[in-house]
Amino acid sequence: MKKQFVADIIQSMLPYLDNSQLEHLQHVLETKLTEIEITAMNKPYVNIVDNENETLTASFISAKRIEGCSEKTLNYYENTISVTLSQINKNLKQLTTDDLRLYLTEYQEKHNSSRVTIDNIRRILSSFFSWLEDEGYIFKSPIRRIHKVKTDKVIKETYTDEELETLRDNSPTIRDLAMIDMLASTGMRIGEMVLLNKSDINFTERECKVLGKGNKERIVYFDARTKLHLQQYLTSRTDENEALFVSLRKSYERITIGGIESRLRKLGKNLNIHKVHPHKFRRTLATMAIDKGMPIEQLQCLLGHQRIDTTLQYAMVKQSNVKLAHKKFIG
Repeated sequence: MKKQFVADIIQSMLPYLDNSQLEHLQHVLETKLTEIEITAMNKPYVNIVDNENETLTASFISAKRIEGCSEKTLNYYENTISVTLSQINKNLKQLTTDDLRLYLTEYQEKHNSSRVTIDNIRRILSSFFSWLEDEGYIFKSPIRRIHKVKTDKVIKETYTDEELETLRDNSPTIRDLAMIDMLASTGMRIGEMVLLNKSDINFTERECKVLGKGNKERIVYFDARTKLHLQQYLTSRTDENEALFVSLRKSYERITIGGIESRLRKLGKNLNIHKVHPHKFRRTLATMAIDKGMPIEQLQCLLGHQRIDTTLQYAMVKQSNVKLAHKKFIG
């Protein structure tokens, strides 16, 4: 009760005092009220959740949209924040660090979630409450003292050279072969590839323009083999669809992410290749580029990453190369 009383006073004074003054006021209130008992009159002193939660959440999502976040990311942010606020059932201005710690703990136990999942939720809430603090809606972010969750570093799989050649040699159609080559040589995201149109391809320069996350355009490059197979595929088509890759059946609609994933998964199962997935091509290219000495900044640009830390997570150096480097420079 007393803690909430102080929090409400601080919240009410936000428009009139700066951070230093608010901190001093909070200290004075907590000191002076130490031996005073506060009771509610007429009705219990309760937290009433109103539409302010929804209003501020919507404002945050709008701010992120202006920054260039994709709709997929925005939906993830909004859903995570809304679920958190509804489960805790408080006005967000009254949330405490303990409220959020308890929520994350109970969420992990209830859903048997990994530490990566819990840290993703923490990261989104941290972004949300930091924005509220920066915009002056709250005095201090309640999640500031909840630190990054330590997670196990898992080395994700990449394709071997033999697996890539096996996939190419056993592609059931020229379209599938062209798609595999495109993913393997450019390292583009699957979501970027399905949006490609024929007009985006520059065969002379062996490059194409893709629309990445946050609606940011960039140029990616493909090799001679991809050029040859892509030209063969386009020559074999009889439809007028502008899309670079279309379904095999009439009416030859633009192929979907799910369609490609299903096709590759089936191919991998038939060839007994473990976890054949579009994103694995991207990780393989990053690893290969690092192993061959490509500067990390250039790889970051090629993959379209905003932060170089993300690029480093993709680029797993092969252990065999570490052994050779040790012999060369140390042993």
